[in-house]
Amino acid sequence: MKKVFIIGGGASGLTAAIKASKNGNDVTIFEKNNKLGKKILITGNGKCNYWNENQDLSNYHSSGDYTKIVNQMNLVKAHTFLDSIGLVPYIKNGYYYPSSQQAISVVNALVDEVKNNGVKIINEEVTDVKKKDNKFIINNNYESDVLIIATGGMAASKTGSDGFGYKIAQQFNHNIIKPLPALVGLKTEENLKDLSGVRFIGEIKLLINNEEVESELGEIQINEYGFSGIPVMQISSKAIKALDENKNVFISINFLPNIASDILGLRSFIKVQSKHLNNKTITQILDQLFNYKLSNYFLDKSNIDPKSKVEDLTNDELDLLCHYILNNNYKITDDNGFENAQVTSGGIDLKEIDAETLESLKEKNLYFCGEILDVDGACGGYNLSFAWISGLLAGNIK
Repeated sequence: MKKVFIIGGGASGLTAAIKASKNGNDVTIFEKNNKLGKKILITGNGKCNYWNENQDLSNYHSSGDYTKIVNQMNLVKAHTFLDSIGLVPYIKNGYYYPSSQQAISVVNALVDEVKNNGVKIINEEVTDVKKKDNKFIINNNYESDVLIIATGGMAASKTGSDGFGYKIAQQFNHNIIKPLPALVGLKTEENLKDLSGVRFIGEIKLLINNEEVESELGEIQINEYGFSGIPVMQISSKAIKALDENKNVFISINFLPNIASDILGLRSFIKVQSKHLNNKTITQILDQLFNYKLSNYFLDKSNIDPKSKVEDLTNDELDLLCHYILNNNYKITDDNGFENAQVTSGGIDLKEIDAETLESLKEKNLYFCGEILDVDGACGGYNLSFAWISGLLAGNIK
């Protein structure tokens, strides 16, 4: 039996604790928050999307080879683990939520299993880690044989993720791939204050140095600073990395993807609508398609009088209007910050980790799991999937 310390009582840390304790080890979790699983509680808007049927590996990202960690064998183990702790899923379009539709059910399942297996919990912030005579010493007071770092990255700092785990890793000579926010809103050069709060179904394209690299379709929200919503978050990681490399980053938005994909098609649609609606004003026609704030915005950018009739507008005027509706470009200047990000991209270089055990290749009996590693996932339960997988691997102490 080994004495195992785990710093961090989130998804991966709790999973590692369950696995290590089931293997007969003496396990202690150090968690600075007064409750375990705090970040789990805010996932999926409090409903906790904890798994996805579509486990295509393209949903995971890293600068290293993560496929030695996220693979079919480990995915099966993680899915089996979730069943074993009593989670009953409600499945919608392949997305797994607890049947209760409440994230607390996931936390309770993990915490109950932790307690049932005799894991000790110390609600104390770790400020100092040393190694002496093959023992890890925490806060000059606690001593263990094995140390698992499950501190998370830097996203959602209000839940306790402050980057301290990176300092521990660097202390033991690990390279850190620069942590950046991921699954987060994007700030634009153009001030969108007048459109703040507007939601619409749109298609967003990410342009890096004038080359389209990715597109997403879904509900987009406009904020004073720029754009958010799942399609924006899905492209945010690539956008932010490109900004960090001083590349030109733009997004192009089609505000009417279900009606037209090109200017000629939308112009024809507007003219047909005008005839059908007895030559109502252009504003009245657009208000049937958009939130009135968007209608005013498009007309203002096109320099079109809101009281104009479609029949009085030239094709060039209509084409300019259609351009802003279908291909409006926005220069991206920044992201909305770690405090608003769902996850961190970057982290501990996978080349310095044993892919089968997640043990450090720099320091014996030091393990890492969860968001602190250089792996992040798309929206849809993939980051929690990685937490389960990596927690099981790191906790498999024998």
